[in-house]
Amino acid sequence: MNKIPVGVLGATGMVGQRYIYLLKDHPWFEVTYVAASPRSAGKKYKDAVESRWLIGSDIPAGVADLMVEDASNIEAALGKCKFVFSALEMGKDEIKALEAGYAAKNIPVVSNASANRWTDDVPMLIPEINPDHVSVIAEQKKHHGWDKGFVAVKPNCSLQSYMAPIFALTQKGYPIKRMIVTTMQATSGAGYPGVPSFDMIDNIVPFIGGEEEKTETEVLKILGKVEGGKIVNAQGPLVSAHCNRVPVIDGHTACVSLEFDLPDDKKPSLEQIEKIWTEFSAYPQEAKLPSAPEHAIVVRHEENRPQPRRDRENGKGMAVTIGRLRKCRVFDIRFVALSHNTKRGAAMGGILNAELLKAKGFFDNL
Repeated sequence: MNKIPVGVLGATGMVGQRYIYLLKDHPWFEVTYVAASPRSAGKKYKDAVESRWLIGSDIPAGVADLMVEDASNIEAALGKCKFVFSALEMGKDEIKALEAGYAAKNIPVVSNASANRWTDDVPMLIPEINPDHVSVIAEQKKHHGWDKGFVAVKPNCSLQSYMAPIFALTQKGYPIKRMIVTTMQATSGAGYPGVPSFDMIDNIVPFIGGEEEKTETEVLKILGKVEGGKIVNAQGPLVSAHCNRVPVIDGHTACVSLEFDLPDDKKPSLEQIEKIWTEFSAYPQEAKLPSAPEHAIVVRHEENRPQPRRDRENGKGMAVTIGRLRKCRVFDIRFVALSHNTKRGAAMGGILNAELLKAKGFFDNL
């Protein structure tokens, strides 16, 4: 199979570099175009990131000598790639305008940025949960007058640890009324150079700008339904979040307490819950998408797991690892969940979205 040529916007940043690295041996996609800010434009990629290549490996040979283009010069991408991954780091209005500009030129955008997450005809995808939301793209194209271009996004990294577990329960007839989530989020989530070491060594920072709002509200769009050419948010669950930055490099941990929206005699037992999680499988597993983990949810029974250093790479960094499932004295159950924030929560999550879109035919005839 001929690989689809793809571009990376924001290619010199931390998430952009992760895209470059993770795509180097991808069976479907090949990086043929890289773009970044004007200060990097005109340089070979290896020279643009010479002193700040952050991945623990060499720059992929196929990308090292590519010339970096100015991301705002959309014309430069024409003929060089079929679609782009967006890892842009700029103001939200600028990102929305630039991503729309690429889409208008028949270049689909698979975005890691938050700018379009609340646009009601832009799908915010976790492929195991809402692959059907891609159907809204037809209305998005119609609304903008776009032919082949479109924008699809992924949600915030903080949600990845608990979305699959609660969706699996809801899908099996155990709806959730409300939940309290306390996240312990890795420093890599702040990008590079990230959080100053003086703030993180011997310390926890109990605030991450915008994270609690995203953690509490994005769940509703992900669990929503496509109606009338737009995504209508779900009514619940009600989420209360505390988001904390902790001295961990990779891996977001979430401590979750939840209450089911069911009478006591209809609520699942701990054994039923674990069985649901262990057996959970969805479209990416069934379609054998290249970046999908074999098991989307991994359950640990040790009293001190999951731990970021030990469990973040489960399922190639794409699985959610759950442990400490037990009864809750305030709500119904509580558990600890972990996901890899720079893989599942960022670049590899974006790649999985692109694989979903390809499998659904959205890159045909580009």
